[in-house]
Amino acid sequence: MAGLCIVATWPMRTEQRKRMRAIQSNALASSIVLVCRPRPPDAPLATRREFLSALRKEMLGALKRLQEGNIAPVDLAQAAIGPGMAIFSGYSRVLEPDGSAMTVRTALQIINQELDAHLKESDVESDSETLFCIAWFDQYGLGPGPFGEAEVLAKAKNARVDHLARSGVVSSKGGKVLLSALSDYLPEWEPTSDVRISLWECTHHLIKRLQVGGEQAAAALVARIGPGRGEDAKNLAYRLYTICERKGWAEEALAYNEFVVAWPEVLKNAAFIMGEGPQKTLDMEEKV
Repeated sequence: MAGLCIVATWPMRTEQRKRMRAIQSNALASSIVLVCRPRPPDAPLATRREFLSALRKEMLGALKRLQEGNIAPVDLAQAAIGPGMAIFSGYSRVLEPDGSAMTVRTALQIINQELDAHLKESDVESDSETLFCIAWFDQYGLGPGPFGEAEVLAKAKNARVDHLARSGVVSSKGGKVLLSALSDYLPEWEPTSDVRISLWECTHHLIKRLQVGGEQAAAALVARIGPGRGEDAKNLAYRLYTICERKGWAEEALAYNEFVVAWPEVLKNAAFIMGEGPQKTLDMEEKV
């Protein structure tokens, strides 16, 4: 890398959400500033295994900080390049098993793989219904799939198709199962009357409220489900955005991206609705 190593990465929100290029698109919302310095002449060599080990150890914290800073999902992959390449560029060379030097192209592919792995790790903390929905969405999107496959997957995730159908997140008829589209989520949904609420259900109701009533409507729902649950929904939106981007589902990707971008204002509005004022808003932001 021309004798340089990356020493810092600063994602900066330099683009306005209402600019013409951004409206109804997944245009980048941030600029990613990389700070470089000359690589020390005594920079060490590393094997591919050592590079991977360092990447997995150091990149996790960097990715969590990016998400906590509310970087837009559309920018996350680009922003992840900074901390990943900071590790790669800190070595004089990274050696492949055959002794050849790893290329920048290969390093970038590995960084993207680690980003995907990081986002998938959040699945472990999800409820069984959400785990089913993520896997079904990854396989079929919003299209229909065989009921038999849904039954097998639901059992593997400790969920039940009939329970998912009753909650409104899937429909099951004619031997087919499909996830509900955002248009199927009812704006009058009341979380306190729902016996068992999945994170998938919460996330999509929040997105629907945001689309229909704006940040204030979404904030009113956050005030009822709690900001912690809302933060979990934001993290799920990151995960679902990456699936949409990989599959080329632009409309769905846009909805998840817009939710994450709007989250700071939704959170602030929720604090006021809960009667907790500006100071409580700051406290809530620090916690999440």
